Amino acid sequence: MKKAPSNPNRLPLIKLIHVARRELHMDDDTYRLMLASMKGLDGATSTADLSVPNLVRVLEQLKQRGFTVRPKNAQQRPMATDGPSRKIRSMWLTLHGLGAVRDPSEESLAKFVLSMTGVAALQWLTGPQASRVIENLKQWQQRVELASTAAKEGV
Repeated sequence: MKKAPSNPNRLPLIKLIHVARRELHMDDDTYRLMLASMKGLDGATSTADLSVPNLVRVLEQLKQRGFTVRPKNAQQRPMATDGPSRKIRSMWLTLHGLGAVRDPSEESLAKFVLSMTGVAALQWLTGPQASRVIENLKQWQQRVELASTAAKEGV
């Protein structure tokens, strides 16, 4: 198939489509099948083959599947850098590395902390709240590691 003509609007659309794929946890085969099944794309299975109007159609299809575009300049709060916050973040990323946390982002961590403490940001946690989060993460990590060990031993 012939590559689509060069257009300065193509690259940002292609990047956004790939962000959508990642956020929707869409594997390569599923994504290519979605493209191939879309009417009007002439069986294209890659964004490299698509024109800007067709890239927009693909993005709309991904939005229908649950993707939401977030503005690039969305207000982000500064990352908490105190000791307990760094410990919490480190444990969160460790759990992600173990496969227990799907989304390692600061936003996801903030939602977890909010659900546990009612506080929407690490930097606003009191000492006892931070300790509660740390202890919960420790217990979670122990359960994950125990399950992993048991699975390896075939128990």
